[in-house]
Amino acid sequence: MSISPAYQPDPQFVTLGESFFDPVAPADFPQTILRYRNDRAAASVGLSDLSDGEWIAHFGRFAPLPDNLKQPLAMRYHGHQFRTYNPDLGDGRGFLFAQLREAGNGRLLDLGTKGSGQTPWSRSGDGRLTLKGGVREVLATAMLEAQGVPTSRSFSLVETGEALERNDEPSPTRGAALTRLSHSHIRFGTFQRHAFEEAPERIGALIDHVIAHYYPELESAVNRPAALLGAVSGRMARLAASWMAAGFVHGVLNTDNMNITGESFDYGPYRFLPRNDPNFVAAYFDHSGLYSFGRQAEAVFWNLRQLGGCFSLVSPTEPLVEALNGFAGVYRAELAAAMRRRLGVRSQGTEADSSLAQAAFQALAAGGEPLRWEPFFFDWFCGDEARALAGVRGDIYRQEGFADFRAQLAGFEPVRPDALQHPYFNAPEPQELIYEEIEAIWARIDQADDWSAFDAKLAAIDTARQAYGLSDA
Repeated sequence: MSISPAYQPDPQFVTLGESFFDPVAPADFPQTILRYRNDRAAASVGLSDLSDGEWIAHFGRFAPLPDNLKQPLAMRYHGHQFRTYNPDLGDGRGFLFAQLREAGNGRLLDLGTKGSGQTPWSRSGDGRLTLKGGVREVLATAMLEAQGVPTSRSFSLVETGEALERNDEPSPTRGAALTRLSHSHIRFGTFQRHAFEEAPERIGALIDHVIAHYYPELESAVNRPAALLGAVSGRMARLAASWMAAGFVHGVLNTDNMNITGESFDYGPYRFLPRNDPNFVAAYFDHSGLYSFGRQAEAVFWNLRQLGGCFSLVSPTEPLVEALNGFAGVYRAELAAAMRRRLGVRSQGTEADSSLAQAAFQALAAGGEPLRWEPFFFDWFCGDEARALAGVRGDIYRQEGFADFRAQLAGFEPVRPDALQHPYFNAPEPQELIYEEIEAIWARIDQADDWSAFDAKLAAIDTARQAYGLSDA
């Protein structure tokens, strides 16, 4: 096996004990056709030297990686789904496949799966993922990374040769196994399971595990549960703010879709906004708009309160409440910072940054449907008014609704003045990931097995990632 010296296996989750997982076997698929491999992500964990055959053996057949987990682990958790508690959850179509250290900084990372077969938590499900679902997740993670959102990275997509039956899309439809690289798959719902089972000793052990491997700066905290809750709250505030600046609607913000490192993952019915609309909903089944674009921070905070309830089994309530009370202020600051990063300008202080963010949202609303979300940030990156006014949307920006934004932005300096020299910014239009384009990409795959549009889109998004430089910010 072609393993580089950068490969550092470190399977830590198994040390928590059998109350936290179930060893499982992967499905035996009829075929394993490699459709996508993320060599940039693979290089970060020492796996980019794998041949395609070796890659398929590990990420299509799930042969264990050297010195890593001997058997995949289906993680146990509960969760609130649309704020209704469900004690019958757990990894039902995925598992923790491996844990390893990131080259350069030593972060502990997970390789987790989606569509890899049935587990004890599959209930009536088949444990599979549609190929369309896999394609959509690969595109989502690429776009979010380019926009500077903390996100899991799609690592591998293998078509399985299976025909799946689904109620919400034309069937039979093709099957796939996705592998994602994430900072952690420990969810809010992981804690909820042990709170439901009234096992404070397990909650304490999980808190110790999370601090040791993801928040070592909290090791000496006087009240470790409260310190961890405050740290997770801060990470989640940054994540929610990043979604808002990206014009992204996750769609299913249940507690089992929130992880303790504040990283976005598990993309189902997501959407990127075509225009500024706080009531925009991604999931067709979200009839009340609970997880609409404008309510995402509210949803995240509600989930944090459920996590705090779990911690109350091992901590006095007052410091937990205090930790949660900081969310609103941190979110406001993170939202201002996220909007400023997307505009590519330097901070002018908390008050000025917040005022600019507010003006940007108002300008996006004033632009309406003709403007769209992503072109606004493309046109105004680095605060270059002359470039924005000379572009295809110049007439929109000359309208009265943009006067305040233009006046405020004029007081900010670009973070990287040379960024606009990148060829990406010579195009009249930026990369977007609107629903209709995703559907068109999938139609070519579905009807003609034509992957050229998918590959071209990923290459174009990666060019945008390099041009903006936000994934390294």
